[in-house]
Amino acid sequence: MTPACKRHFIQDTCLYECSPNLGPWIQEVNQSWRKERILDVPLCKEDCQQWWEDCRTSYTCKSNWHQGWDWTSGYNRCPAGAACLPFHFYFPTPAALCSEIWTHSYQASNYSRGSGRCIQMWFDPAQGNPNEEVARFYAMAMSAGALSRGVEPLLLSLALMLQLGLLG
Repeated sequence: MTPACKRHFIQDTCLYECSPNLGPWIQEVNQSWRKERILDVPLCKEDCQQWWEDCRTSYTCKSNWHQGWDWTSGYNRCPAGAACLPFHFYFPTPAALCSEIWTHSYQASNYSRGSGRCIQMWFDPAQGNPNEEVARFYAMAMSAGALSRGVEPLLLSLALMLQLGLLG
């Protein structure tokens, strides 16, 4: 993997592990290795495009990195018979990379950086965190939609907003 490609995976890990702004996309799951996951986080189109461009010349053997690896050696290896090919073979578009690599944890948004409608993987913390506005927007939109489905989703959304410090 080229250094330019690898930096996106490092940034992806930082976003996933450390961002307080992913609450609106947290879903409960019943998996042996986790109880929650993010689903369909809208990544800004420029971030997906750059990730794809920077990884085009790197190689992989699968499109879904969440599962299907051979762990018999103690670390992940390509499954038997999987062809190691350039990224663009498994991910023909930036949208395919963003949505498929982590089983729809992300989706490629049609919105641009700075729109307040997509999560930015990259930003200058000295300029503030643009993802706070995005999380607030989607949390409020999800709360409004919860009114038509009953009280439980509304309470869950409000609890997430409080946890994120988006209310008050």
